[in-house]
This record gives sequence, structure tokens and C-alpha cells, in this order.
Amino acid sequence: MITRVIDRNFANMRLDRFLRQAFPNEPLSTFFAILRKKKVRVNGVHAKAPQILLEGDTVDIYENFKSVPAGDSITPTKKSWGTSPEFADRNFVKENLVIALEKEDFVVLDKPSGIASQPGTGTRKGESLVEMLWQWGKDQQLDFKPTLAHRLDEETSGLIIAALHGDTLRDLTRLLREHKIQKTYIALIKGNLKKDAGTINASLERTDSKAGSKMKAGTESGKKSVTHYVVQQHLNGYDLVKVNLETGRMHQIRAHFESIGHPLLGDTRYGDFELNREFKKEFGLKRLFLHSTRLEFDWQGKRIIVDSALPKELRDVVKALKKK
Repeated sequence: MITRVIDRNFANMRLDRFLRQAFPNEPLSTFFAILRKKKVRVNGVHAKAPQILLEGDTVDIYENFKSVPAGDSITPTKKSWGTSPEFADRNFVKENLVIALEKEDFVVLDKPSGIASQPGTGTRKGESLVEMLWQWGKDQQLDFKPTLAHRLDEETSGLIIAALHGDTLRDLTRLLREHKIQKTYIALIKGNLKKDAGTINASLERTDSKAGSKMKAGTESGKKSVTHYVVQQHLNGYDLVKVNLETGRMHQIRAHFESIGHPLLGDTRYGDFELNREFKKEFGLKRLFLHSTRLEFDWQGKRIIVDSALPKELRDVVKALKKK
């Protein structure tokens, strides 16, 4: 028999979802079978898949999973996922995982450009942000796999939040859904805007092709998308803009500015490709000029504000443009 006592990370979660998260090495068919055969009890009573678990509940599983030695009775301790294989090379983590703010419930990371948020095609094993975060969490002996609450494009640098507890993840997700986490970005765009402040209010619809996913602006079937901007500096044919998102669609900033004729510099998907080549040659810009510079939100009665300065490679471009 296996025994688990529900802690804050799994409270208010369905039983079947808890089983999948607590025993990730087991196939789904195993969970279906033990629930169907009434081999799971919560507080001594036979339980069904939809049952919501509460903090302090005791879950007894009358089955020996592959991931647990036969006959073991375990509770969620700091070793509950620490026996997993290594997630990322520790030297790579040391070089690329930058923690801008660490709290008991969450961390704010400062992601470099060129690091994917999640593992996927084209990303080498162990070199995504979430894998580095898992390795950091394992080394810290956390009892919950740290989880990103949102994402940044691989080419975008800057601030991103990760939850250190299950209930924190649910709260952060709710704040994001309710647009209560203010995200501020800095971008360099082609051309000079007619107004020093404005709003881009154009629906965005995702389109998929062999070349990759893109967002198309202004379609009737697209989702409402709102971007606010303020020009920070006019730079001889380019504008450095501060951007705040009212909604959080994929590629929103990139697609919105491209839709009004002012694509971001260094954007290989929505940008002016010829200009990008010339700009790279003259100013050495080898990445997308988009940086998540501030996160601001209320947490447990306190205002959290985290800032991240422009990376050196972007500051150098701004300095060079000022000299022209």
C-alpha cells in the first residue's frame, strides 16, 4: 500500500489529476484501473476520479507502482521528486538561470534571449528555462516542481514568474487571467510613430504552417488583443517604446506593431528582413529587440515590483543609434 497525505501543493485538486502529478512515471491506464477496481481510498472511503482533495486528506493506494518500491508507505517529503534524473547541466544552469527575486511562494526569473521557456523541437535537452528551473528546484530540495506561470518567446529576454507551490500556481494563473499582473516591455521599432502614446486594438488569430505559428491581426474570428505604448526615445528613424499589455496573446507585441507598419528590429518572423540584415551588419544586433523589463502585482497585501535593465547588447544598439 502507498499512502500520501495531501499538502498545499495538491489541495483543491481532482483525485485523478493528483495521481497523474504525484506518480508521473505511471501510464494513465494504471490510474484508470485502480480507480475502477476501487483500490484508492480517501480518508478510508473508496474514492472516484472527480473527488476534490483537501489539505490534510490521506490517500491510500492499494497498488504497488513501478515508481515506488513494493510495500512502501510514503508521504510527500522533500525527496518525493528529488530522485528523478538530472534535468539540466548545473554549469549551464549557473550561467543562464538568473533569479531576479526569490520569495517563499514564487521566483521571478530574468531570462536571456535565445533560451526557450519550455522544452520542444529545436531545443536541446536540458537547455530550456523550465528544465533549468527544475534542476534548481531539485538542488534546493523543494517538494514541488517549480512551474512557469506564463511564457516568453525564445527570442525575448526579461522577467518571467515561476510558482514554487501548487496553490501559488493556481493563484498566479488567476491573476494573469484577470489581467492583474502588469507586464511592461521595451522594444525598438522601425520608423517613428505619429503619436508619442497610443493603443493598438486589433484582434489576433493564430495560423499554423510548416514555417511555424504566427498571429494574424484584424480578423473577425480573432481574439480581442490590446497593446498600449509610450515612446521613450526617437532615434533617427527608429522609436524605442515602452509597451504594456492589456491582454496576453502569443506574439502580441510583435504582431501588433507589424500590423501598423512598425515591426520590431531583429524580428525574424514579423520583421522587415532586409532591414534586419542591414541593421545586424551596422549595429551588431543578432536578436529580437524585445525585453520584459517590469512585472508589477499585488501579493498577500503587498505590492510586488520587479525591474530588469536592458541587456548590454540592446543598450549598445541604443548608444550607437544616438550617435548617428
